[in-house]
Amino acid sequence: MSTLDRAGLRSIPALTEPPVVEVVIEVPRGSFLKRGSNGRVDFISPVPCPFNYGSVPGYIGLDGDLLDALVLGPRLSLGTRIRVKAWGAVIMTDGGFIDDKLVCGDVCPDAVQRQEILKFFYFYAKCKGVLNIWRGRTGRNACEGWCEAIQALGRARPWDDLSHEPPFD
Repeated sequence: MSTLDRAGLRSIPALTEPPVVEVVIEVPRGSFLKRGSNGRVDFISPVPCPFNYGSVPGYIGLDGDLLDALVLGPRLSLGTRIRVKAWGAVIMTDGGFIDDKLVCGDVCPDAVQRQEILKFFYFYAKCKGVLNIWRGRTGRNACEGWCEAIQALGRARPWDDLSHEPPFD
């Protein structure tokens, strides 16, 4: 809601703070092992992961698994739970399903960092496509670009059913 200042000009409301999410680290920065939300090794990467990678326990993504998140900054240990700001998201398609990746950290990534993150996910999508062919999985694999974190959170559904384990692939 805007207000009028003394000169009668409308003030623009301040931008809202980015959402804060809890992330559980499944792949520490620099690791070659890609683990799923269930802790099992999903695959061994040909390149080390350039950031901490994990999931948001309170949300299920459109792929039916916990919402993915990466955490920028120093290496965090496997299993670390951290509350962090979500500055945006990478829109991925994996096996034909949207598989958003929240981009989190203490500081908002600048334009160069965003481009580096997107470059990694363009490469990752190609690798995942080859892996999916080998596994006999069909569907398109691609990095679709960047969006606001709130859009990715809006596509996910809250998961708070404590009587069941969350779904895993």
